[in-house]
Amino acid sequence: MEYRQLGRSGLKVSVLSLGTMTFGGKGKFAKVGDTGVAEARRQLALCVEAGINLFDTADVYSQGVSEEILGEVLKEKRTSVLVASKARFPMGTGPNDRGSSRHHLIRACEASLKRLKTDYIDLYQLHEWDGVTPLEETLYALEHLVDSGKVRYVGVSNFSGWHLMKTLGVSERLKLIRPVSQQIHYSLQSREAEYELLPITQDQGLGVLVWSPLAGGLLSGKYRRDRQPEGSTRHLEEWNEPPIYNQDALYDIIDVLVDIADARGVSAAQVALAWLISRPSVTSVIIGARTEDQLKDNLLAADLVLNSDEINRLSDVSRPPLIYPYWHQAQTASDRLSAADLSLIAPYLRKP
Repeated sequence: MEYRQLGRSGLKVSVLSLGTMTFGGKGKFAKVGDTGVAEARRQLALCVEAGINLFDTADVYSQGVSEEILGEVLKEKRTSVLVASKARFPMGTGPNDRGSSRHHLIRACEASLKRLKTDYIDLYQLHEWDGVTPLEETLYALEHLVDSGKVRYVGVSNFSGWHLMKTLGVSERLKLIRPVSQQIHYSLQSREAEYELLPITQDQGLGVLVWSPLAGGLLSGKYRRDRQPEGSTRHLEEWNEPPIYNQDALYDIIDVLVDIADARGVSAAQVALAWLISRPSVTSVIIGARTEDQLKDNLLAADLVLNSDEINRLSDVSRPPLIYPYWHQAQTASDRLSAADLSLIAPYLRKP
């Protein structure tokens, strides 16, 4: 297992980490998974044996049950692993039971600590943007949690480019705690993060944790142009996380994935994960599994190194169009682009 530095922090995390949204199976999260304590304990043991040192959860996952299960199965392993959690989404029906206010964040963190049966959270993340609460208030609250020893590092998740830069700017101006990472959705099927979020990562020295790297299972190899998984009742037209805008383009990606996987004698899921691990801005790819067999398969991706031809084939078939203002910059500003600019634009400059 390879370990990479998380942004500008001194923390090193495994290139694969375990997401625990499948733990609990309460409410709407039952559709994702219903892993109980016994199965979660087996999954955690497999991950630790493979070298994974980061386990990601959130208070909203099964309304706290995911955190409770993770806390129960960690116990004596707590000091040898890293725990990441998140807050922002509703944890009650009251008007202040959500958001990134000082009131909600401090209460949410203290509740998470109890459920996780721990004194501290290694990485505490804002789960989503809050456009109502002033950033100054949010950052002062996070600073308080760090100063009190309840949180070690902070990060953000699902922010847009301007949300992220505003957060970094306010933290620098007020000399408050600076996020070390962002958790984003990124996959061969969904590469929008390359427009702004990944260049910001490179320019500002942030770590990147990737959620749903298999696009909700679309890139597992089970969905094919001529068939869907046996027993599946979910149609691509109904897919909303991530949304499917072009089914033919998706199947083109899957065709290349499967072709490479078959030639390698591995699963399509492993190839999709290995492509993400190879991306220069990615720190860790968060995997999650309904079953032990799925987890074992995904763990093998840590040792799968794609060659340049395989990476290029996957990158070419999944590359999104260059939107404005980037196509204009490619045409008129290619003589003065930074490394962060080129992380997006360079592949388009090479095209005839």
